[in-house]
Amino acid sequence: MDVRELQSINLASIIKEPGSASADGVIHDFIQAGDDRLPLEGDTHWSVTVTSAGDEFWLSGEVHGWVLMECRRCLKPTPQKIDAYFQHLLEYHPEVAKLTLVDGEDGEEVYHFGSPDLDLSFFISQAFALAMPLTALCDESCKGLCPVCGADLNTTDCGHVSQPSVPAALADLGKFLDEV
Repeated sequence: MDVRELQSINLASIIKEPGSASADGVIHDFIQAGDDRLPLEGDTHWSVTVTSAGDEFWLSGEVHGWVLMECRRCLKPTPQKIDAYFQHLLEYHPEVAKLTLVDGEDGEEVYHFGSPDLDLSFFISQAFALAMPLTALCDESCKGLCPVCGADLNTTDCGHVSQPSVPAALADLGKFLDEV
């Protein structure tokens, strides 16, 4: 295995003869997922193995790290642990200019690639992004931001919020639920 910062693997040896190839690496600072930059806390580690199975290749890998997300209440950067695993079926077609997803003969999705140097950044970033939680919470007791002045209620008592206000319709619903 070779450790690298570049997210790629050379498959030249297993394109010619059956076998497997492995690579692992480290990602610093952020992961680019489409147009989004996912900020990281510390290094994120990835590893991939590609095994040839005749004309097809089986890619399996994993990525582990910490992403910084905004707390849903106070917007403070909050680290979230990410452990993502992925598997994909690949086919080598030298005429293909870039990685392309196609429907295979039996209806399953297959990625076609044309260069023996397979760029893994798409697979790694996709798996990482899909493993992220929808929201983050810095602490269960987070008080959030003041709706009047925007102060962080975890560190400041601005005096605007004395008790949570509940709309009348929701208060009636709460009374109904207490009765049931």
